[in-house]
Amino acid sequence: MSNQQQFNFDVEVGKVLNLMINSLYTNKDVALRELISNAADACDKLRYLSAQNSNILQADEELKITITTDKAKKQLILRDNGIGMNREDLIQNLGTIARSGTENFIKSLTGDKQKDVQLIGQFGVGFYSSFMIANKVEVISRKFDSDKSFAWESEGAGNFAVADYDENFERGTKIILHLKDETTDDFLDRFHIKHVVQTYSDHINFKIEFIPENLEAGAKIETLNSASALWKKSKDEITAEQYQNFYKHISHLPGEPFMTIHNNVEGLVSYTNLLFIPSMKPFDLFHPDRKTSVKLYVKKVFISEDLSLVPANMRFLRGLIDSDDLPLNISRENLQHNLVLDKIRKSVVNKVLSELKKKANDNEEEYLKFWNNFGAVLKEGLCESSEFREKIFEVCRFYSSKSPDKLISLAEYLDRVKIGQDKIYFLTAESVEKAKSSPQLEAFLEKDVEVLFLTDAVDEFWVTVALPYKEKEFCSINRHDVDLKDIDKKPEEKAEEDENKKSEPEIKDAKEAEFEGLIKFIKETLGDKIKEARLSKKLTNSPVCLAVDAGSMDIRLERFLLEQKQIQAATAKILEINPDNKIVKSLNLDYLKDDKKVQVQDTIQTLFDLACVVEDEPIKDAKDFSRRIQSLMNSVG
Repeated sequence: MSNQQQFNFDVEVGKVLNLMINSLYTNKDVALRELISNAADACDKLRYLSAQNSNILQADEELKITITTDKAKKQLILRDNGIGMNREDLIQNLGTIARSGTENFIKSLTGDKQKDVQLIGQFGVGFYSSFMIANKVEVISRKFDSDKSFAWESEGAGNFAVADYDENFERGTKIILHLKDETTDDFLDRFHIKHVVQTYSDHINFKIEFIPENLEAGAKIETLNSASALWKKSKDEITAEQYQNFYKHISHLPGEPFMTIHNNVEGLVSYTNLLFIPSMKPFDLFHPDRKTSVKLYVKKVFISEDLSLVPANMRFLRGLIDSDDLPLNISRENLQHNLVLDKIRKSVVNKVLSELKKKANDNEEEYLKFWNNFGAVLKEGLCESSEFREKIFEVCRFYSSKSPDKLISLAEYLDRVKIGQDKIYFLTAESVEKAKSSPQLEAFLEKDVEVLFLTDAVDEFWVTVALPYKEKEFCSINRHDVDLKDIDKKPEEKAEEDENKKSEPEIKDAKEAEFEGLIKFIKETLGDKIKEARLSKKLTNSPVCLAVDAGSMDIRLERFLLEQKQIQAATAKILEINPDNKIVKSLNLDYLKDDKKVQVQDTIQTLFDLACVVEDEPIKDAKDFSRRIQSLMNSVG
């Protein structure tokens, strides 16, 4: 070797190495599993490139992974003839952890050895697990488009070296593990190696061979895995353990999948999908850079993972889709707009939603485990005007004023609607507890009208574009024009009232006339803090609340957009007053009295500020609010 250079590991790598080297993990087999997985990825990448350029691989050349041992030197050696690495790749891939989420990896450690060891692959730190079993690692590699080979080595002590490799070396990567004394019994034993491969890597779609040391003495090369695409087998041929191991391989997530969706579709478009819904929520589920994780294969050849094979609201899915109806040499650009792929997408989405609905019908308690993990993500699909909206609604679950402790479906909500109720009422809030305490609910509770509690951030958006569901529109109870006067009235009664209204002259409501002066005074007192003041049709106990017009943005959505700097300023709200409230009645008696005028103005300002507090809106003059509260307390004392 020549031209050797020393490098220090990236800080994040140092943290991982420290964990691996000083690990208390009992399942060291994960190291071999991860190295085989990396080798398979290297073969996959080369096979994809060869589909674009037939000159890369010879027609009869077989991509495979080999394992051998050197018991005298205490070495375990893995070799693949995949894409390979050049000097820059070795430094970048094995010296730093780009996009690793290592901090999240460390935070995710639970202390449970069996669970923690499964996290290794999820955070892109699989290669470093080799230091769980080796005190020194050598990597020799040659990239497919280069005639030069390079060597990387490290003892995991904070640095590594990269040099030119002067001996003859064919395309691919060779990893030499200098085993620790306590790991030689297992990782120099052919039977243990075979057990690890068949347990974790039998599904790998490349041959994994074991080459014995005494090959010249007549020993035979043994193929350790079935080397067949698991997803191409019928369900009857696949065991639960095989599904489980494939899930871990393709998802890099611990535990068992919540659901496995494996089916072969034949018809105008033929494809096979093997998809998994995880049982746990990935740490980066809501990260803006988060992409879908479903791979596309064509005739068992890996093509791409960056094609959005499923919509963003199903980014929790892991797995693959394999189609025989796409040409192997199709470019990624053409794939983005391919009609066959569009049909596959729609079919897969329908299948997933169908399976979720079936699970919900068969076992609601189990289904809610999925909903609590991924419901907020799935609801993102409601923001799009698509053919799937109604099917998504069928699997949605919500808390409500009648069911604050148990999630319900829209079907259950509709079963409980009152006579004369033509809307699905909802209230957005940061939590169920916040929603339950909202004064906006008072009239709904009195009339026994159920209100959905929408507490996820995405709820603010889909309700603004949602079309009617089962002919009932969604309606926010924050709207000033919400009116429950027709609740419990039969259609014929309502029609008769409407007809009578047409024939009778419009008469101003008695209460509107009674409070007209106070409403004007409130508007003068609060000025541009409010859009206007009106009598409330919703309040039964509270003196006031904030509301918005029918065409205006909901209060919580506006606040969210302000925080994200999507809009520049908040709009003035409507202040609704309750004419039956004792405080409001007192104000109506006192606002014209000169000796009470200042006190009435203070009370109006305080009531407005308290309405803002209830809606989590900012109080513009906290100092004056404090003065008024203290004055009120002094008067009581």
